[in-house]
Amino acid sequence: MKPILLQGHERSITQIKYNREGDLLFTVAKDPIVNVWYSVNGERLGTYMGHTGAVWCVDADWDTKHVLTGSADNSCRLWDCETGKQLALLKTNSAVRTCGFDFGGNIIMFSTDKQMGYQCFVSFFDLRDPSQIDNNEPYMKIPCNDSKITSAVWGPLGECIIAGHESGELNQYSAKSGEVLVNVKEHSRQINDIQLSRDMTMFVTASKDNTAKLFDSTTLEHQKTFRTERPVNSAALSPNYDHVLPFGL
Repeated sequence: MKPILLQGHERSITQIKYNREGDLLFTVAKDPIVNVWYSVNGERLGTYMGHTGAVWCVDADWDTKHVLTGSADNSCRLWDCETGKQLALLKTNSAVRTCGFDFGGNIIMFSTDKQMGYQCFVSFFDLRDPSQIDNNEPYMKIPCNDSKITSAVWGPLGECIIAGHESGELNQYSAKSGEVLVNVKEHSRQINDIQLSRDMTMFVTASKDNTAKLFDSTTLEHQKTFRTERPVNSAALSPNYDHVLPFGL
């Protein structure tokens, strides 16, 4: 298989994300640009412009109608995938490190950094309730008092979120109560990214310890390790092939 080189960022990649069908690939970096590409040939389809700082995270909903991004400019933004129009702007007190849609595409979550005296939180918004977006009032917030959250995804059926921490720990939080359901530590350094398989039975982590690791989504049991020569910023599981894509610094 011939590799495809994508050139669309001025600074290092922070996250890559396939849509559910696997035909589109979204990339974000330490520049303010959000790119979308055809995954089959690497053609760039367009950009989402509006952020003013590094963009740490990106996600697309199940039918690829909407895109969600989080940035160091203290904002989480919702976009129309096809037109690139910004649909919503949620301002925060610190950088947005992770973001994601639940399986139905109705609920979004994002985490903010612990910095400038502000605590790390995971916030949940229901897009079916416009008042939550208009008033910037999430229906639930999970505080993180210890090691800050550096990556997070929704678990199977939207019943939990799986979060990676600066310490290398993985926690599974209940999406209803916010309590920690499972805790494991397989990485020795910060987890930079977590991404699910298409059927949501597995997920891959990317870490500063020069590894990407495969886990069971329900039990958080470690399945396999992929070693590299440098820290791994992001890793993705192809929806269509048995491929793991790690991206480094």
